[in-house]
Amino acid sequence: MNAKHQTEEVQMTEQFEAGEQTSEISIPSPSDMTSFKSAESAGFVADTTVVKTASCSWQYTSNSSQPNSNQQSATDDASTGFVADAAVVKTAKRTWAHQPSSAKQGIIFSEKSVDASNKAKTQKQLDGAIALAWSRVKTRRRPPALTRARWVWRLAGSYHLTYSTPELMETAAWRFASAGRMVLAQWAAQKASEEAGHDRLALLDIQSMGYKAEAVVKELVPPAAATLVDYFTRSVQARDPIGCVGYSYTMERLAMGIKEDYIQRVEALLPPNTHATRCLRVHSGVGNDVGHVDETVEMMTELTSDERVQVAKACYETALLCFSPPSQDYISEEELAHVLKALE
Repeated sequence: MNAKHQTEEVQMTEQFEAGEQTSEISIPSPSDMTSFKSAESAGFVADTTVVKTASCSWQYTSNSSQPNSNQQSATDDASTGFVADAAVVKTAKRTWAHQPSSAKQGIIFSEKSVDASNKAKTQKQLDGAIALAWSRVKTRRRPPALTRARWVWRLAGSYHLTYSTPELMETAAWRFASAGRMVLAQWAAQKASEEAGHDRLALLDIQSMGYKAEAVVKELVPPAAATLVDYFTRSVQARDPIGCVGYSYTMERLAMGIKEDYIQRVEALLPPNTHATRCLRVHSGVGNDVGHVDETVEMMTELTSDERVQVAKACYETALLCFSPPSQDYISEEELAHVLKALE
């Protein structure tokens, strides 16, 4: 890293720590956004499951050793909830169970009131990072006007983003749990549960447009979606996977900017009796993303200041990807029409 980049890194870190940017993001309308993902931010919604317990400590035991009553075990069990006095953190494929060893030990996932000022400061820090990214994208390029064919292109991107999320969040949950970071493990496990199966919404929408959905998503992989999935994957696989929190927060925070009027404009472009905005509605400001953003902020009030800075950095990096135009030209209407014709 050269001296210029080092200076910029220090300056951004100081801004993230101080939360200097405004806490209110002025999110542009989807028609003004500079990339596919800006218009179709993904924050997927399902019933939430919350694991809370009163007094317990956590200790991780690898699969190669024998768990005992004072250790946390990892299995492929599908059970969830509480087993006697045990606390359970569950994803679709794994369950982490813990038996409390003493009421005097630390409290994990305890139900408590969150200081409002601390919560507001945390959200300001994260939103400020997103706003900083928006201010640093200098471009006059705009995406092509939305058409029926281009809507299928966007749905294909939504599919690829939604398909990857549950497995990556399960991996993140496992890694957090392995490190004894149970607040983050429970958060990631909940995300995996919430987002499981939402790739099917995009497939149903594509099918409603009159195309072979599986064939479409195999053929069309929008570069913006691929870039975001790559960033998400690298965040989960990093030495510290906490960047996935910033990725998730940014996607859901930007999704809140998609309102009912934009959804209706999309529907007006589509053929009569077409139901191709299910995925968009779920991942918009009329879905549950407002609540999901609030839950993430509340979870983050339990993290250290250094962890919050790392999440803010990931927000900034994710937002840069969302706001920046593609390095190559946008796919043309003619090329899209040619590809889709063979997939009807």
